Amino acid sequence: MVAIFKKLLNAPRMTLILALVTLLAGKAFASGGDASAQVHHILLGLIVIIVAAKLGGDLFVRLGQPAVLGELVFGIIIGNLGLFNVHIFEFVAKDVNIAVLSEIGVIFLLFQVGLESDIAKMAKVGASAFVSATVGVIVPFLLGWAAAAFFIRDEGMYAQMFIGATLCATSVGITARVLMDLGKVHTKEARIILGAAVIDDVQGLIVLAVISGLVKAASGGAALSPVSIILIIVKAVVFLGVVLAFGRSFAKRVFALASHLRSDNIMLCIALVFCFGLAYIAAVMGLAAIVGAFAAGLVLDEVQWRDIRKFRAMSVDNLIAPIAGMLVPIFFVRMGATVDITSFGKVSVLVFAAVLTVCAVIGKQACGLGVVDKGVNRLVVGLGMIPRGEVGLIFAATGMTLMLDGKPVIGPGTYSAIVIMVVVTTVVTPPLLKWALTRAEAGGANGAETKEAEHEA
Repeated sequence: MVAIFKKLLNAPRMTLILALVTLLAGKAFASGGDASAQVHHILLGLIVIIVAAKLGGDLFVRLGQPAVLGELVFGIIIGNLGLFNVHIFEFVAKDVNIAVLSEIGVIFLLFQVGLESDIAKMAKVGASAFVSATVGVIVPFLLGWAAAAFFIRDEGMYAQMFIGATLCATSVGITARVLMDLGKVHTKEARIILGAAVIDDVQGLIVLAVISGLVKAASGGAALSPVSIILIIVKAVVFLGVVLAFGRSFAKRVFALASHLRSDNIMLCIALVFCFGLAYIAAVMGLAAIVGAFAAGLVLDEVQWRDIRKFRAMSVDNLIAPIAGMLVPIFFVRMGATVDITSFGKVSVLVFAAVLTVCAVIGKQACGLGVVDKGVNRLVVGLGMIPRGEVGLIFAATGMTLMLDGKPVIGPGTYSAIVIMVVVTTVVTPPLLKWALTRAEAGGANGAETKEAEHEA
């Protein structure tokens, strides 16, 4: 596959396409600063990002890796073409309009995560999932904070806390795909992993909301105090609690009223209003906007319109999928484009990334200690919680957008270390999980054969 990809890049057609895009980029930059030129500029950026995302995603899927890694890696390539004196695409990482589209993309991503999360199933998996998720948030957070306090002590406590928060995250989609491919999605281990990952997301977002709130308060001159921490925690818990307690019944009434409207795409529009509205409220409360988007997804499950004939055959997830399919890759490609690949040559960044990766792996292995059910393979549970994937990048990106004393909380070198950690934990999880499941099956088969031989003897 790599050879095919190289051949594709060397093909005359690809050379012609790249030359044409570069020519268009030059014309866009030379066309001036009016509104029309800005639109042309954004359109060109979208062309570059979408093509890069789909080519990168396809290549990495063919290599057995998640598409998000391809989007991230191709973004890194685009953002670092300046090393080869190709500066025409540097605007992808710096353009404010593309940054806004990127932020909207991540809101859609968390909205989708909320839609795919089932609170009822989360409650059914019981104590093992809850304890595993809680341990899997606390231990990585403390390990990440400790590692950051040693390696980036000059960047301040808030940057160190953000590193800890980044390690809290779990990207369950990668693990779920492996479990499905192996036919293990209905095992007890799989139920615990998937349930714990959802709880992990909720707890991790609360941690993110608290730290983001503390940074915003500090940027306004407020001092860190136990009272401010408790206040932000209470705001985050109350926000999610109120949304989950009253949001479902409110949504059902809104959809029932909307069923009488004759406008096109009314269900999609109402779902978007819910998503953007809760994201806005969360942001106004001093929480992260993605917390509100996630809460909106939890509220808008299909039970809300099951009894409404007009919407019975529809699904919000399916309706927003085409929009998210365009906007979400913008976030990952842009995040890749902001990575300074020259920092990978710095020993300090590589060592910090290696330590973060070790902390990320060890921290999630602690999840296995939280399993209280008997007969569960704790190693499989721990390995299944390792990948950080897109969620880790979202947390890091939030740190890059928050400013304190005129500087982003997460600096370029620190962000590069996080990207390395995210890539490594995402790539190593599928083979490790397959190995653990195969090992468990082999052990079970050998045990059964031994018992049968003893019985015959």
